[in-house]
Amino acid sequence: MSNYKDFKKRLLKDKEVKKAYKNLGPEFAVVKMLIDNRLKQGLTQKELAKRAHTKQPVISRLERGDFSPSLEFLYRITHALGAKMEVSIS
Repeated sequence: MSNYKDFKKRLLKDKEVKKAYKNLGPEFAVVKMLIDNRLKQGLTQKELAKRAHTKQPVISRLERGDFSPSLEFLYRITHALGAKMEVSIS
């Protein structure tokens, strides 16, 4: 396997995998924004965890997508990043 993009492309050929991936799109988008923001600020997971009054393994699980955080938790993380969280339904 040459890289992640090739691997992802191969997996998404499966209709069930593609459907599950699409359904998780919003979660992936939120996690990506948080990771991008953290990295842009040059913060480690441990530093972010300290700012958010949580532990580094919690940040790791969030970034891996291993649990569904509450809106309150997401607010704590975005606040710790000095960012603004907006929720909309359309």
